[in-house]
Amino acid sequence: MMKVSIIIPTFNRGKYIGITIQSFLELNYPKENFEIIVANNNSTDNTEEVINQYINNSFGVKLHYVFETRQGVHYARNTAARMAKFELLYFTDDDMIADNELLNEIVKPFQFDNRVAITTGKVLPKWEEKPPKWILKHCNNHLLSLLNPNYDFVIARRLDYLYSCHLAIKKSVFFEVEGFNPEYTKNKYMGDGETGLNIKTKDLGYKFGFNGQSLIYHIIPKSRFTQKYLNNRLANAGRAHSYSAFKAIPNKIYLLKRIAKNLLFHLPFEIVKSLLKPIAVRDFSLYRFFIATFYYYFGSISFEIEILINPRLKKFVLKQDWLTNDTEFDSIKV
Repeated sequence: MMKVSIIIPTFNRGKYIGITIQSFLELNYPKENFEIIVANNNSTDNTEEVINQYINNSFGVKLHYVFETRQGVHYARNTAARMAKFELLYFTDDDMIADNELLNEIVKPFQFDNRVAITTGKVLPKWEEKPPKWILKHCNNHLLSLLNPNYDFVIARRLDYLYSCHLAIKKSVFFEVEGFNPEYTKNKYMGDGETGLNIKTKDLGYKFGFNGQSLIYHIIPKSRFTQKYLNNRLANAGRAHSYSAFKAIPNKIYLLKRIAKNLLFHLPFEIVKSLLKPIAVRDFSLYRFFIATFYYYFGSISFEIEILINPRLKKFVLKQDWLTNDTEFDSIKV
């Protein structure tokens, strides 16, 4: 049986972190074959107090705690990974509820094909309140980090969506690709996080697995049923895509061409499309995406301009090894 280190980064989620930890303590998996590492990323609420309650009552499960002072979820994940003792690393978030069979199912693609390096499964919503119709219709997907495809078991060279809230990776591969790239830092994306991890893994020729029987539930609060959340989500996506693009082709001329193409072609096209589509399909809630389109391109273009004029940000984007315990980019902002 495969042994798994479960890694839970957390930041100011005292309200939820206990629910998440409890669900993993109740996994139907031999206690000697998994451990839980909770990485507190500078929380200022009661998160530490809640975690300590579980450390003293972990029901025989090895539950470890680390306080990561460098702000950024990638630091928390990578630091915890360096502490991990077992052959698989399983990453989740601090607002998730694990199904009892999660580990039993997520390891199966590894056992099916030894070239599989990363596996995932379904991420389903746990709504705190009944969501509005437009959320159910348009955001019950990657926009809320939810995954419920129409297939059940897949081994592939790539998968379209792999979220760090429900992702297992071989520890050897994780260290081979030098960890997670930057992601959330104080509610703003500074990189491509899980996407970068998946790109680096794919480029080395590894495979990916999906098992729909491996389930986790994502707690979705009312605060995500807003235009503000959608705008911020799209702005972060724009920054992440620009980070990935420049990391793949680190050339300033290429970046200038991207900026020009976005301003002169892609943005006008998306504006026209998002104006006309609601009329064509008679769904005027889609105008929310007309607004969010501006945020996406603002996030992307502003990030690319900052790369051009800020040598430190350029160096930050091109950094490969995020597993090193350095402080060079602790205070970088965009």
